[in-house]
Amino acid sequence: MKLERILQNQGFGSRRQCRQLIEMGEVRIQGEVVDHPGAEIATEGLILEIEGETWTYREKTYVALYKPAGYECSHEPKHHRSIYTLLPHQLVERNVQSVGRLDVDTTGLLLFSDDGAFIHNLSSPKKHVPKVYQARLAEPGTDAQVQKLLAGVSLIDEPQPVPALSARLLEDTLLEMSIDLGKYHVVKRMIAAAGNHVAQLHRSAFGGLTLGEGPLANLAEGEFVYLEAADLQRLHSAA
Repeated sequence: MKLERILQNQGFGSRRQCRQLIEMGEVRIQGEVVDHPGAEIATEGLILEIEGETWTYREKTYVALYKPAGYECSHEPKHHRSIYTLLPHQLVERNVQSVGRLDVDTTGLLLFSDDGAFIHNLSSPKKHVPKVYQARLAEPGTDAQVQKLLAGVSLIDEPQPVPALSARLLEDTLLEMSIDLGKYHVVKRMIAAAGNHVAQLHRSAFGGLTLGEGPLANLAEGEFVYLEAADLQRLHSAA
């Protein structure tokens, strides 16, 4: 692939901007400056140095981010900062999108990609990809509420009762539950239907990926990691 096209695909600007970067000697491959925009470069295993920044070529990009509270999952936020400000501008230029959304006040694991099929497969209700949440409850939870969640609660926009895949009290006011439904405010609505309310919400796992484990072992709030092929296989292992 031509070098200028590689840079453009990776999110380093328009074709003209990428051509200028190359002609200014700002692109190195294996330590050598490549200043010809039309140079044909093999992309497999390609590692570039662009304006002193090391960049690994990825045909499609997959990212896991630990979302802090106070960020909107939107490119055009209305009242808070955009979650996309936590990602490199190159990924925003590539038009990565979040796989579903987390509310402004919800923290935890959020995935991004520029692979439309990947996003659809993880978002589709037909795929039944599980997600695990910890909900800090407004009032102490009860065994009866847990049983209601497991049996299924009625939601206005669902024709049948919606059950949690699992639910248990970790503390008096801390409930852990897993679901495979991606509806708007679904965890908060389910807990409300069971007779309690959510004070704080955190998503700890998505599919086979869990914060604090594996590739996400050292991920802190506001940080992200690229997911590689083995991580994607792990992600789908729980589906």
